[in-house]
Amino acid sequence: MTHRILILGGTIEARQLAGRLAARGNCAVTLSLAGRTESPVEQGVPVRSGGFGGADGLAAYLRKTATDLMIDATHPYAARISANAAEAAARSGVAILALRRPQWEPVDSDRWTLVDDGAGAVRALGGARRRVFLALGRQEVAAFEAAPQHFYLVRSVDPVDPPLAVPEAVYMLARGPFAEGDERALLAQHRIDAVVSKNSGGVATYGKIAAARALGIEVVMVRRPLLPEAPAGQSVDDLMAMVDHHFGPVAERGV
Repeated sequence: MTHRILILGGTIEARQLAGRLAARGNCAVTLSLAGRTESPVEQGVPVRSGGFGGADGLAAYLRKTATDLMIDATHPYAARISANAAEAAARSGVAILALRRPQWEPVDSDRWTLVDDGAGAVRALGGARRRVFLALGRQEVAAFEAAPQHFYLVRSVDPVDPPLAVPEAVYMLARGPFAEGDERALLAQHRIDAVVSKNSGGVATYGKIAAARALGIEVVMVRRPLLPEAPAGQSVDDLMAMVDHHFGPVAERGV
Protein backbone atom coordinates (compact mmCIF):
# COMPACT_ATOMS: atom_id res chain seq x y z
CA MET A 1 0.00 0.00 0.00
CA THR A 2 1.33 3.43 -0.97
CA HIS A 3 0.87 6.33 1.46
CA ARG A 4 0.49 9.78 -0.08
CA ILE A 5 2.28 12.36 2.08
CA LEU A 6 2.43 16.13 1.64
CA ILE A 7 5.30 17.86 3.43
CA LEU A 8 5.11 21.63 3.84
CA GLY A 9 8.78 22.50 3.67
CA GLY A 10 11.39 25.20 3.47
CA THR A 11 13.63 23.79 6.23
CA ILE A 12 16.59 21.42 6.26
CA GLU A 13 14.50 18.97 8.26
CA ALA A 14 11.75 18.96 5.62
CA ARG A 15 14.24 18.00 2.92
CA GLN A 16 15.77 15.29 5.10
CA LEU A 17 12.38 13.92 6.07
CA ALA A 18 11.20 13.85 2.46
CA GLY A 19 14.27 11.90 1.39
CA ARG A 20 13.99 9.35 4.16
CA LEU A 21 10.30 8.74 3.55
CA ALA A 22 10.70 8.52 -0.23
CA ALA A 23 13.49 5.96 0.19
CA ARG A 24 11.08 3.55 1.85
CA GLY A 25 9.30 2.84 -1.42
CA ASN A 26 5.83 2.76 0.09
CA CYS A 27 5.47 6.54 0.45
CA ALA A 28 4.59 8.90 -2.40
CA VAL A 29 6.02 12.18 -1.08
CA THR A 30 5.37 15.68 -2.39
CA LEU A 31 7.34 18.55 -0.89
CA SER A 32 5.63 21.94 -0.98
CA LEU A 33 7.71 25.11 -1.01
CA ALA A 34 6.31 28.61 -0.62
CA GLY A 35 8.36 29.83 -3.57
CA ARG A 36 9.98 32.71 -1.69
CA THR A 37 13.52 31.48 -2.31
CA GLU A 38 14.68 32.18 -5.85
CA SER A 39 17.19 29.33 -6.01
CA PRO A 40 16.12 26.52 -3.66
CA VAL A 41 18.48 23.60 -3.20
CA GLU A 42 17.73 20.29 -4.89
CA GLN A 43 15.07 18.47 -2.89
CA GLY A 44 15.25 14.93 -4.27
CA VAL A 45 11.46 14.41 -4.41
CA PRO A 46 8.61 15.92 -6.45
CA VAL A 47 8.21 19.58 -5.50
CA ARG A 48 5.17 21.85 -5.59
CA SER A 49 6.04 25.56 -5.50
CA GLY A 50 3.74 28.43 -4.55
CA GLY A 51 0.74 28.95 -2.31
CA PHE A 52 -2.48 26.96 -2.19
CA GLY A 53 -4.91 29.84 -1.73
CA GLY A 54 -5.24 29.76 2.03
CA ALA A 55 -6.77 27.04 4.16
CA ASP A 56 -9.64 26.47 1.71
CA GLY A 57 -7.27 25.93 -1.20
CA LEU A 58 -5.03 23.62 0.80
CA ALA A 59 -8.00 21.56 1.99
CA ALA A 60 -9.19 21.23 -1.62
CA TYR A 61 -5.71 20.12 -2.68
CA LEU A 62 -5.58 17.47 0.04
CA ARG A 63 -8.92 16.06 -1.05
CA LYS A 64 -8.11 16.20 -4.77
CA THR A 65 -4.79 14.38 -4.35
CA ALA A 66 -6.18 11.85 -1.85
CA THR A 67 -3.42 12.79 0.57
CA ASP A 68 -3.16 10.44 3.56
CA LEU A 69 -0.95 12.57 5.79
CA MET A 70 0.29 16.17 5.87
CA ILE A 71 3.46 17.14 7.72
CA ASP A 72 4.03 20.79 8.61
CA ALA A 73 7.82 21.08 8.55
CA THR A 74 7.92 24.80 7.84
CA HIS A 75 10.11 27.39 9.54
CA PRO A 76 9.17 28.25 13.14
CA TYR A 77 8.20 31.75 11.96
CA ALA A 78 5.87 30.60 9.16
CA ALA A 79 2.88 31.15 11.42
CA ARG A 80 0.34 31.85 8.67
CA ILE A 81 1.25 28.68 6.76
CA SER A 82 1.07 26.61 9.94
CA ALA A 83 -2.33 28.08 10.81
CA ASN A 84 -3.64 27.34 7.32
CA ALA A 85 -2.27 23.80 7.53
CA ALA A 86 -4.03 23.09 10.81
CA GLU A 87 -7.31 24.49 9.52
CA ALA A 88 -7.04 22.61 6.21
CA ALA A 89 -6.38 19.35 8.04
CA ALA A 90 -9.49 19.86 10.15
CA ARG A 91 -11.64 20.71 7.12
CA SER A 92 -10.40 17.84 4.95
CA GLY A 93 -10.13 15.17 7.63
CA VAL A 94 -6.48 14.56 6.71
CA ALA A 95 -4.15 13.79 9.61
CA ILE A 96 -1.43 16.32 10.38
CA LEU A 97 1.94 16.09 12.10
CA ALA A 98 4.24 19.03 12.79
CA LEU A 99 7.91 19.77 13.27
CA ARG A 100 8.44 21.97 16.31
CA ARG A 101 12.19 22.58 16.43
CA PRO A 102 13.36 23.45 19.98
CA GLN A 103 14.17 27.11 20.33
CA TRP A 104 17.50 28.45 21.57
CA GLU A 105 17.75 29.35 25.22
CA PRO A 106 20.10 32.00 26.65
CA VAL A 107 23.07 30.79 28.67
CA ASP A 108 25.60 32.51 30.87
CA SER A 109 27.34 35.44 29.11
CA ASP A 110 24.57 35.85 26.53
CA ARG A 111 23.31 39.43 26.17
CA TRP A 112 19.82 38.98 24.76
CA THR A 113 17.13 41.61 24.34
CA LEU A 114 13.80 39.95 23.52
CA VAL A 115 11.37 41.64 21.12
CA ASP A 116 8.17 40.62 19.37
CA ASP A 117 8.88 41.76 15.81
CA GLY A 118 11.05 43.87 13.52
CA ALA A 119 9.58 47.12 14.79
CA GLY A 120 10.46 46.06 18.33
CA ALA A 121 13.99 45.27 17.19
CA VAL A 122 14.33 48.75 15.69
CA ARG A 123 13.29 50.28 19.02
CA ALA A 124 15.67 48.02 20.95
CA LEU A 125 18.65 49.21 18.90
CA GLY A 126 18.07 52.74 20.20
CA GLY A 127 18.79 56.11 18.63
CA ALA A 128 22.59 56.19 18.74
CA ARG A 129 24.46 54.91 15.72
CA ARG A 130 25.36 51.22 15.86
CA ARG A 131 26.86 48.58 13.57
CA VAL A 132 24.17 45.94 13.18
CA PHE A 133 24.17 42.46 11.67
CA LEU A 134 20.70 41.66 10.33
CA ALA A 135 20.38 37.87 10.18
CA LEU A 136 16.67 37.82 9.42
CA GLY A 137 16.20 37.01 5.74
CA ARG A 138 15.31 39.49 3.03
CA GLN A 139 11.57 39.60 3.74
CA GLU A 140 11.96 41.14 7.20
CA VAL A 141 14.69 43.76 6.81
CA ALA A 142 12.58 46.61 5.41
CA ALA A 143 11.51 47.57 8.96
CA PHE A 144 15.02 48.85 9.63
CA GLU A 145 14.64 51.68 7.13
CA ALA A 146 12.98 53.42 10.08
CA ALA A 147 16.44 53.64 11.70
CA PRO A 148 18.75 54.89 8.94
CA GLN A 149 21.42 56.07 11.41
CA HIS A 150 22.83 52.55 11.78
CA PHE A 151 25.28 50.62 9.62
CA TYR A 152 23.71 47.35 8.49
CA LEU A 153 25.32 44.09 7.44
CA VAL A 154 22.53 42.13 5.76
CA ARG A 155 22.83 38.41 5.02
CA SER A 156 20.22 36.56 2.98
CA VAL A 157 19.88 33.62 0.61
CA ASP A 158 18.47 35.83 -2.17
CA PRO A 159 19.24 39.49 -2.94
CA VAL A 160 17.42 42.23 -1.05
CA ASP A 161 15.61 43.98 -3.90
CA PRO A 162 15.21 46.87 -3.70
CA PRO A 163 18.08 47.56 -1.31
CA LEU A 164 17.32 49.24 1.99
CA ALA A 165 16.84 52.98 1.80
CA VAL A 166 19.61 53.65 4.31
CA PRO A 167 22.98 55.38 3.87
CA GLU A 168 25.18 52.45 4.87
CA ALA A 169 24.48 48.79 4.18
CA VAL A 170 26.57 45.84 3.06
CA TYR A 171 24.84 42.80 1.56
CA MET A 172 25.96 39.18 1.68
CA LEU A 173 24.43 36.23 -0.16
CA ALA A 174 24.96 33.00 1.75
CA ARG A 175 23.17 29.82 2.74
CA GLY A 176 23.87 28.02 6.03
CA PRO A 177 25.11 26.17 7.91
CA PHE A 178 27.48 28.75 9.39
CA ALA A 179 30.32 27.71 11.68
CA GLU A 180 30.95 29.65 14.88
CA GLY A 181 34.53 30.49 13.92
CA ASP A 182 33.48 31.95 10.59
CA GLU A 183 30.71 33.94 12.27
CA ARG A 184 33.13 35.31 14.85
CA ALA A 185 35.47 36.46 12.08
CA LEU A 186 32.58 38.07 10.20
CA LEU A 187 31.38 40.02 13.25
CA ALA A 188 34.89 41.19 14.02
CA GLN A 189 35.62 42.18 10.41
CA HIS A 190 32.59 44.46 10.27
CA ARG A 191 32.96 45.68 13.87
CA ILE A 192 29.42 44.56 14.66
CA ASP A 193 28.04 45.60 18.05
CA ALA A 194 24.49 44.20 17.73
CA VAL A 195 23.02 41.12 16.06
CA VAL A 196 19.33 40.94 15.17
CA SER A 197 18.11 37.36 14.87
CA LYS A 198 15.05 35.16 14.90
CA ASN A 199 15.04 32.31 17.41
CA SER A 200 15.17 29.69 14.66
CA GLY A 201 16.57 26.88 16.78
CA GLY A 202 18.71 24.07 15.43
CA VAL A 203 22.44 23.98 14.80
CA ALA A 204 22.74 25.32 11.24
CA THR A 205 22.56 29.01 12.18
CA TYR A 206 23.47 28.91 15.87
CA GLY A 207 27.06 29.93 15.08
CA LYS A 208 26.21 33.64 15.12
CA ILE A 209 24.67 33.32 18.59
CA ALA A 210 27.73 31.55 19.97
CA ALA A 211 30.00 34.06 18.22
CA ALA A 212 28.11 37.03 19.70
CA ARG A 213 28.45 35.46 23.14
CA ALA A 214 32.19 35.00 22.71
CA LEU A 215 32.64 38.60 21.59
CA GLY A 216 30.29 40.11 24.18
CA ILE A 217 27.89 41.41 21.50
CA GLU A 218 24.23 42.10 22.19
CA VAL A 219 21.67 39.90 20.40
CA VAL A 220 18.25 41.39 19.72
CA MET A 221 16.17 38.21 19.56
CA VAL A 222 12.76 38.18 17.88
CA ARG A 223 10.43 35.89 19.81
CA ARG A 224 8.66 33.07 18.03
CA PRO A 225 5.02 33.48 17.04
CA LEU A 226 2.36 31.26 18.54
CA LEU A 227 1.69 28.18 16.41
CA PRO A 228 -1.42 25.98 16.32
CA GLU A 229 -1.62 22.80 18.34
CA ALA A 230 -0.76 19.62 16.43
CA PRO A 231 0.89 16.28 17.16
CA ALA A 232 4.53 17.37 16.97
CA GLY A 233 8.09 16.11 17.04
CA GLN A 234 11.31 18.03 17.59
CA SER A 235 13.45 16.27 14.99
CA VAL A 236 13.39 14.21 11.81
CA ASP A 237 13.80 11.04 13.86
CA ASP A 238 10.80 12.03 15.99
CA LEU A 239 8.66 12.56 12.91
CA MET A 240 9.76 9.31 11.30
CA ALA A 241 8.64 7.47 14.43
CA MET A 242 5.34 9.35 14.41
CA VAL A 243 4.75 8.42 10.75
CA ASP A 244 5.41 4.78 11.67
CA HIS A 245 2.90 5.02 14.49
CA HIS A 246 0.32 6.69 12.26
CA PHE A 247 0.47 4.13 9.46
CA GLY A 248 1.15 1.12 11.68
CA PRO A 249 3.31 -1.96 11.21
CA VAL A 250 3.39 -1.72 7.39
CA ALA A 251 5.32 1.56 7.51
CA GLU A 252 7.64 0.18 10.16
CA ARG A 253 8.67 -2.72 7.91
CA GLY A 254 9.06 -0.40 4.93
CA VAL A 255 7.09 -2.68 2.58
